[in-house]
Amino acid sequence: MLDSILISYAEPAGLLPPGFLTFGSTLTLGEAQTFMLVSWWKPLLLLIPFLGWAWMLSAILDKHAQRFFLGQEKWNAIHMIFGLIALAYIIALPLNGAAGIAAGFFGLVAILAIDIGLFVMVANKDERIPEASKLTMDFSEMSKRRDEKREAKKMGTSELNIVGANKMKIMPPDKEANAYAVRVAAEEVVINGYDAHASQIDIIPANESTYAASMLVDGVRQAGEPLAKADAVQIIDFWKKCAGLDIEDRRRKLSGIVSISSEKMTTVTLKLISSGSKNGMVLSIIFNPQEAVRRSPEDLGLFESQLSELKSWAQENTGVVLLGAPSDNGRTTTMYSMLQLHDAYTSNIQTIEYEIEDEIEGVKQIKFEADSEDADFATLVRSTLRRDPDVVGVCDLPDTDTGKNIAKSDHDRTRIYLSLKAESAIAAIQLYVRAVGDPKLAAEGLKGVVGEKLIRMLCSNCKVAYQPTPEMLKKLRLPTDKVKQLNKKGGQVLIRNKPEVCPVCNGVGYIGQTGCFGVFPIEDDERKMIAAQDWNGLQTMMRKRSLPTVQQAALRKAVEGLTSIEEVSRISAAPTRKSSSRSSSSSSSKKPAQAKS
Repeated sequence: MLDSILISYAEPAGLLPPGFLTFGSTLTLGEAQTFMLVSWWKPLLLLIPFLGWAWMLSAILDKHAQRFFLGQEKWNAIHMIFGLIALAYIIALPLNGAAGIAAGFFGLVAILAIDIGLFVMVANKDERIPEASKLTMDFSEMSKRRDEKREAKKMGTSELNIVGANKMKIMPPDKEANAYAVRVAAEEVVINGYDAHASQIDIIPANESTYAASMLVDGVRQAGEPLAKADAVQIIDFWKKCAGLDIEDRRRKLSGIVSISSEKMTTVTLKLISSGSKNGMVLSIIFNPQEAVRRSPEDLGLFESQLSELKSWAQENTGVVLLGAPSDNGRTTTMYSMLQLHDAYTSNIQTIEYEIEDEIEGVKQIKFEADSEDADFATLVRSTLRRDPDVVGVCDLPDTDTGKNIAKSDHDRTRIYLSLKAESAIAAIQLYVRAVGDPKLAAEGLKGVVGEKLIRMLCSNCKVAYQPTPEMLKKLRLPTDKVKQLNKKGGQVLIRNKPEVCPVCNGVGYIGQTGCFGVFPIEDDERKMIAAQDWNGLQTMMRKRSLPTVQQAALRKAVEGLTSIEEVSRISAAPTRKSSSRSSSSSSSKKPAQAKS
């Protein structure tokens, strides 16, 4: 038997990086001697990026893919491929010594980072993911949130970080304090609205002893949980105090801005509007008011032919264009977008508004101060038009004097966009004629009329396709040989063959809105009908032009799969009388929201 064995080891080419192996060790039989092939700290160093990458996949990316149905199995396969590429890179690296170790480490980090970055980039572009749920690679923001959370633990916990009107963070009180329960209740109202994708929350008196926090979700009012009057008043006072408003003033209309954020949501701006009513205080909370009205003309939902028509109108700074829509159907958004069709640097553009919802670059925006002793909307309109502006946007038609001042202005030198609360284009013309009082005078300056309604869009994650019957298509006046499929709301998705509430739309079946428009030029024949108040003849003449009405535009969007027939019926139905208890401060100018998020 041999007394000893000398083991000489030749480096296996391509198996491990150079410098990792220790050669020429001797193993003597009967002796306990360790034989080290690999430096222990080198694989440990390369294991660190793999561990971080694996944690990121399991704790964040995989759960994100599962929650929003991004193709979990597909992404797991992609991650595995990147992992194998990283491993192959380490094995095949040709460099020696310290340079090889550095190149291996940083190359490994780069490959794994590309995998994570690719997922974040692709996932954030998916329309099913709300804006607040989109992933970020900003580690400084993550550190900031950890610090805020640590600070909040010292003071008592709450979900929201609230920054008041003075730009200072409002820290939560101690848990034992009575104010803590008020803050939690106030936050809950806002969080519930945010989770429901509400654009506005109204805390209003239901009766003498009870309040209700109703929400406006994609243009549809949803009833909220009832609140005891004492609790509701404390919640209103809390938010007023955050916005720097006078909590003792319970009658006048007051407005302020605060911002909120949390681990689950990015920074959100809240516009708070408080006022008094005969049954008590009213508070409206509007989410991201500037973003709600900020949209380019191309993103309103107009058909190409309609947008071309509006652009042709904008080439002439003459005449009156009426913009008619019901409340909460995008009037301000459309007016702002129409003003963008004009060059603010070569034209004198002004607006007259109750509230300046967003700043428009190059446009002089005039706020009507209703609380002023000498306040008169018609007088403000007349004095503005006398300064010879090129374009003027007027937010409302509150009285007959305003209508007369607009009708008597110099239409050869000024374009006026007049926003009206009206159910249709014809109704907008009728309202304007009644305000002017002289049908012929009203008709002379009219250039065109735009009717608009917002329609909810089906959730792309859970909408259900179906084949309509020939009878249904005939009733809808759709061609039976061309329309093979329509869609309806779902609200549920199958997860492992088990139906669950859709996480994108929270089971509603709809998310976001788009505009449905009717764009009608007013020419000599139409002006004669308006002067004669022949409304049936005017409708017939508009129909002869084969221009789509609001209802026809909505039906076309249903055929395209953007919305449902039920939604078309909803916006086409005759308007119902709204409850008089609803807040008068409700915004009537929300934009069509995108499905994200």
